[in-house]
Amino acid sequence: MLDLIQAYENYLTKVKQASDNTVSSYLRDLRQFSAWLERGGKADILQATQGDICDYLAYLHQDGKSGATMSRSLASLRNFFSYVQSTGFLEASPVTADIHVDRGEKKLPQILTGKEVELLLAQPSSSDPKGLRDKAMLELMYATGMRVTELINLDVEDVNLELGAVKCTSGKKTRTIPLYPAALRALTIYIKDIRILMVENPGEKALFVNVGGARMSRQGFWKILKQYQSKAGIEKDITPHTLRHSFAVHLLENGADLSSLQELMGHSDISSTQLYTHMVNQKLKSVYDKCHPKA
Repeated sequence: MLDLIQAYENYLTKVKQASDNTVSSYLRDLRQFSAWLERGGKADILQATQGDICDYLAYLHQDGKSGATMSRSLASLRNFFSYVQSTGFLEASPVTADIHVDRGEKKLPQILTGKEVELLLAQPSSSDPKGLRDKAMLELMYATGMRVTELINLDVEDVNLELGAVKCTSGKKTRTIPLYPAALRALTIYIKDIRILMVENPGEKALFVNVGGARMSRQGFWKILKQYQSKAGIEKDITPHTLRHSFAVHLLENGADLSSLQELMGHSDISSTQLYTHMVNQKLKSVYDKCHPKA
């Protein structure tokens, strides 16, 4: 069993080139299902039946798990058993096509208006190193739509100031994203004038560092963002992903095509990108209902 899971992990990382978060999520769901099977007296996961899958979903439901969590667990198991079937260890997957989970009503992500983005970006002070660092981080997040993990994992060498672009890596996949002028200016000031004042180790590779001179953490960036949200008086519950969602919707509103947006955001499946089309359409309908004299 352990060898099989290790082989599956290698498949996810080396063949599928899935992100670290995706691999961790798939393996966690797989181990939880395996532990549930063992408690029921079935030690070999390859002996799982269609009935076991349905019973496990019922167990998750009774345990109070959300539709989204159950759907993710089912997807993890479906992917695992498809892999095992492809290797010849199973003739058929127990996760059949007729097994599905009702996710319930999907809540659309929160986004900022253009004015709210401008207000947020205007908050960092331009008179001290910390403020200039924060300005560069916020501008870069909105300019690229990258995930917070991608932002804090950036090294100095990932930025090309001459080309006005940044190289972003997620898992085994790398994409290059251009920067608008204001973001490029903020990043240039930070790299050339500010970062050298903040790092303690001359060999530090991290692009963004904390006050101790080490690489910025997810929690550190989250606290910075919440601080400027409060300072700007924005009542929406802003998270690092809010800037990513706002980036996507604003690009679509201004004429970007889906395939270009998919590449910029690093989505492996265009269905993830299509969510933003739904958000734009919903916003247009809201404007229509509010403004059309006969609506």
